[in-house]
Amino acid sequence: MRTPAALLLTAVAGLTGCAANSTESPVSPAAEELRVQVLETLPHDPGSFTQGLELDGGTLYEGTGLVGKSRLLAGPPGQAPVTQIPLPSPLFGEGITTTADSVWQLTWQNGVAIEYDKATLTERRRVPYTGEGWGICQQDSGRLVMSDGSGKLTFRDPVTFAETGSVSVARDKLNELECVGDSVYANVWQTDEILRIGPDGAITGRVDASGLLSAQERGSADVLNGVAAVPGTDEFLLTGKLWPKMFRVKFVPATP
Repeated sequence: MRTPAALLLTAVAGLTGCAANSTESPVSPAAEELRVQVLETLPHDPGSFTQGLELDGGTLYEGTGLVGKSRLLAGPPGQAPVTQIPLPSPLFGEGITTTADSVWQLTWQNGVAIEYDKATLTERRRVPYTGEGWGICQQDSGRLVMSDGSGKLTFRDPVTFAETGSVSVARDKLNELECVGDSVYANVWQTDEILRIGPDGAITGRVDASGLLSAQERGSADVLNGVAAVPGTDEFLLTGKLWPKMFRVKFVPATP
């Protein structure tokens, strides 16, 4: 979900019935059980309420949330951002993704997606959509995949942002998304679990990403919510809302 840990009880009761009353479906028996292998630890701004993460051409794009604090950031991984674009109130920033020449940023309940020029982060336009915006990524085919906090993934045209289809997944609270090939990696909100989802909606893998932060670090941090594939490798960058660190990792079998 979208609010700091201290406000979760209020937010769940008053804002998102789907999160408060959800019923989780079992993961497919064929799903591969995976864990996180940490390769490198990088600094991350503990003031960033991370909603989306994307690594493109050596530039790390990050979208953050909260009204009055939402931003789109761009710069080298593990370093201070080179560019910061604030979102004006009342916009509440959500997931992001990149295309050939654009960056798309969702908003939570404002009903608009913002398209930026990828080179300059100049805003190009705002496109309306129905429902909530949570996570977004682009598949190799070019289509965009979007989550809304339920168990549905919606496909959208990368140019017009028009809805072109959808698929159901046997798990709700799908949040931050990362596309790798035909698969979609989806963080499950309020958990340290990342699901790998096939093009037909089947869950093909389940990643246990727990234990990345120490008990002391978790005391001031919020939930896991940032998954970015490292292009040309089988590695990922992981972070979360208000996390002081970001991790370069591999997803490896849970049982050697």
